[in-house]
Amino acid sequence: MAETTLHIASRQYDIRCRDGEEAHLARLAAMIEEKARVAQQSTPGLTEVRTLLFAALFLADELIDLRREAAGRQEQLALETTDEDAARTIEALASRIEKLRTRLAARAADA
Repeated sequence: MAETTLHIASRQYDIRCRDGEEAHLARLAAMIEEKARVAQQSTPGLTEVRTLLFAALFLADELIDLRREAAGRQEQLALETTDEDAARTIEALASRIEKLRTRLAARAADA
């Protein structure tokens, strides 16, 4: 088990993690630190807890926006797939109708 130190909102946090996860945790901490800095700049005098609370709220807000965007993209992809499936079905039906028309025309010519 590895140990690493994260720096967030002017504090150090010593934590344990699985071997090899130190860099990933450092990137996560940098994201939190960035949001904590924004919270401190926009509302000077925040306590440490409130700074971290606002950082968490900012990150959660971004996450919700990304989830909505992803859901919208998935819905658009589903509609595009549905359109393609419908087009293939219509083409297959048109082909069958053309074959039936040809048969009927041949029968009418024989009669």
